[in-house]
Amino acid sequence: MVKDVIIGAISLIKGMGVTIKAFFSPVVTVQYPRETINITPRFRGHTKLVADPEDPEKTSCIVCGMCERNCPSNSIKVEGEKKEGEKKKTLKRYILNFTTCSHCGLCVETCPVDALAFSADYNPADFKKETFYYDLMLEFEKRKKR
Repeated sequence: MVKDVIIGAISLIKGMGVTIKAFFSPVVTVQYPRETINITPRFRGHTKLVADPEDPEKTSCIVCGMCERNCPSNSIKVEGEKKEGEKKKTLKRYILNFTTCSHCGLCVETCPVDALAFSADYNPADFKKETFYYDLMLEFEKRKKR
């Protein structure tokens, strides 16, 4: 009986020691809407189109369809058009269905001209699944205007 009381008292003192140590240590909580955390460079958000290094107004996508063919989830639809007076196709629409995307990275790896990269968008949240159908061409246009 006395032994149980002593073991209980030692356990209580150890627990209070942990609590006091945590009370005086610095706070690590981030107040989310007002503060954001730094994202690691290797973070994999949804894919995004990369600007052409020669002409930043355009994407470097050549509309080859490799990303679409290699996607195991069939989450990508690429549409291109051949404009008059140009030799190559121009990207018209790049639709990513993020609800079925498995983040495998095959689309980024197989792109022959490195036209795709992972975005740093770490908090896509909504109640409607239609919100997660991204037209990456429209997003590229928005980023270009900023």
